[in-house]
Formats: sequence, C-alpha cells, structure tokens
Amino acid sequence: MSRDIAAVWDVELSDGVYRIEFEHGTTTGKRVIYINGKEVIRRDWMFKLVGKETFSVGVMEAKATIFIEAISGFAYEYCLNINGTNYQKFMDNRSKVSKSWTLKLDGTDYRIVLEKDTMDVWCNGQQMETVGEFADDGTKTLFVVANHDCCIKATSSGRKRNGIIHVLLVDGDRVPEVMH
Repeated sequence: MSRDIAAVWDVELSDGVYRIEFEHGTTTGKRVIYINGKEVIRRDWMFKLVGKETFSVGVMEAKATIFIEAISGFAYEYCLNINGTNYQKFMDNRSKVSKSWTLKLDGTDYRIVLEKDTMDVWCNGQQMETVGEFADDGTKTLFVVANHDCCIKATSSGRKRNGIIHVLLVDGDRVPEVMH
C-alpha cells in the first residue's frame, strides 16, 4: 500500500534519532503519523483539513505537534514543534546542549550522547551509569559500553566563546563527534 507522505523530519533526542513521517490525504482527510516506520496515529475522514496532531516521541516522551495550515487553494504547510519549540530552533538548540558520537564496537553500532547541561550520558537509547572525576585539565565522565572503557573529557578551550570542549575516548582512542 503506497503512502502519501507530505512531510518528513529527523529528530535527534538523547535516546535516539527518530524519523517522523506525516501522511496527509487532502481529498480523504486522512492523517497518519509514523515514527521510524511504525504507525502511531491514524485519523480517517477528517472533515477539517487544517489543525494539529500531538503525540509523544522517544523514551523521554518528548511532546511533538504537527501543525497543518493551508497556504493557498489546496496547498498545505506542515510545521513540527518539539516540546513547544519549532523544529529548526529545537535542532539548533540540541547541537548546543548535547554532543553526539557514533562508533562501531565489536561489530555493533553505538550512538553515544552527552547532555552538557546535566552531564547525563546515553548509549543507544539507554541512560548510562557514569562516574565523574576531576582531572588536572578539567573533568572526566567514565562509563563502560560493551566491556570497553569510555571516558568523556571536558576541558576548557581557553576561549570564552568556545567554552568547554568535550572529547570521547574509547579504550584511550579519540572518537570523532557527529556534526549536526
């Protein structure tokens, strides 16, 4: 069965990356929302073609709302808000308050996320148990992934504008960060 996908967004949260797809049947009034390919909301025969749909995303149940607005005739605009913030602003803010790394260990893919404001560490959707230590040049957040020793080092950049630099080390080797 073919889908009439009107809009797609990739939302990066601490517990994972979620693909949100919105299907809007403008002749039938149908609205369907998929998260990572799984149908989470279906409304058939909606007589009002504009409006909004609200749902939760991820383990932390972030509040997501898709706004449907007519822009001219039978053309529509679809806007996604996450936790009350428009999608672009939310994603821009996420890149400021979190740091992400992807890596492969023993043949398995991992996505590690640091929440800079709380120093929480997530790996593949699970919050990790960590130990914090002070070091001569900053702090270390220690944790283990698949029997590999991991350390997120936080050091001053020496420049006020750049702030603190976070580096992930796995078994002593630096892992490049994911650019948003």
